[in-house]
Amino acid sequence: MRRAQETRLVVADVVWTGTGAVHAPGVVEIEDGRIVAVGPLRGERPRGTDVVDLGPAVVMPGLVNAHAHTPMSLMRGLGEGHSLLTMEGFLAVLRSAEAHLTDDLVPASVSVSCADFISHGITSFADQYFFADKIAPAVIDSGLRAALAWGIVELGDDEARLRELSSATRFAESMRGASDVVRGWLGPHAYFVDNQPEAMRAARDAAARLGVGLHVHYSTSGEEDAYCAEHHGTSSIEVLLRMGMLEVPTILAHCTTIDPAQLPLLAGTRATMAVVPSVAMQSGVPAAPVRAALDAGVNVALGSDNPCNNTNADLFEEMRTLGKLAAFTSRVPDQVTAREILAIATTGGHRALDGGPEDGMLAPGGVADLIALPLAEVPRGPVGAQSLEAALVYGASGASVSDSMVAGRWLMRGRDLLTVDAAGARARQQEDFDTLAERLAAAEGLSHGRG
Repeated sequence: MRRAQETRLVVADVVWTGTGAVHAPGVVEIEDGRIVAVGPLRGERPRGTDVVDLGPAVVMPGLVNAHAHTPMSLMRGLGEGHSLLTMEGFLAVLRSAEAHLTDDLVPASVSVSCADFISHGITSFADQYFFADKIAPAVIDSGLRAALAWGIVELGDDEARLRELSSATRFAESMRGASDVVRGWLGPHAYFVDNQPEAMRAARDAAARLGVGLHVHYSTSGEEDAYCAEHHGTSSIEVLLRMGMLEVPTILAHCTTIDPAQLPLLAGTRATMAVVPSVAMQSGVPAAPVRAALDAGVNVALGSDNPCNNTNADLFEEMRTLGKLAAFTSRVPDQVTAREILAIATTGGHRALDGGPEDGMLAPGGVADLIALPLAEVPRGPVGAQSLEAALVYGASGASVSDSMVAGRWLMRGRDLLTVDAAGARARQQEDFDTLAERLAAAEGLSHGRG
């Protein structure tokens, strides 16, 4: 029997479905966490305890952040002025701080990130970090949909390889059945750079056995291709294919230096390019070849990366940046269209997370993950002069999101967070940062003392 507090119908003046249909006004029917019907509203607006009428708002599919590191909001802004897409920046900025990070400093920052995601229209995300067993409870409490990958960083250390592979595998196993919307994945940090082939094969085998995916940084500086050219005489994509690494769902994060001529090799695999245009710009690296990837039939998704470098979790801004950066670098206006960009941020993200064919659209059979923005906060030209898609990509802001739902459950109503105590999490995060800063200062003092 349906409980009275469950929402059966969501009504709004505009419903953007992601299928090509726009209903004004429209209604979305939900049952057991999935969409059962979507269409134009005919007759009087329905009423009842199981009806939520959002009035003058646009309802659309929730956005998917396909590359994130939620605990790293603890170190927000730490990477400014550095390129974290190089080994130098990674070691100098991140690993030096992470050497003093303990698992008790993780949960509050995960909650801070989840609050940011919900309040900016993100309903699903893919995370990659160690201490994933401490990440999962906070994510489950938030109600967000997620694929949480335990990050495997070995850097050629045999003991680290065995320890992190074991931890990642145990975590993915422990998450089976733990949540309807949160799954455990494995996260080799960077193929051929931080992870050796034997560790990659072990991660692949564990993911295949458990029916989960892999989340990896890839093609951020060309180091993979340099390694594979030296050791295998060919490109890294060709080596990945030979090793069977792309036979399980695989998120390849960034892909800024990937060779466009190699992209057809990814088509038909289970790999997704998860691009982060803001980080590419901030790090001074090339823009990911999104147009070429789409033309080659490669799935493309959108991410925010870590808050150390990209301090913003607003995927509306990332969508806008993607479109402008693609046009700027190619000198082709509208090289990636607004409709394509919205698809990248919705259906592309769900496919990256191994979702179903209707997930990411407001369509029967799709997950009931949706968001709403007041129409007054979506700047738009006259109807007929500017498409709704262009208005959402180039005019809307994640800060305007008023309501958020995942699997039929409201996570935010009228900008009030319902599942995360954001103020409490931020207060605890400050205490955690002070602890980390004290550890870093003590370590630096010891280093100077030895000098």
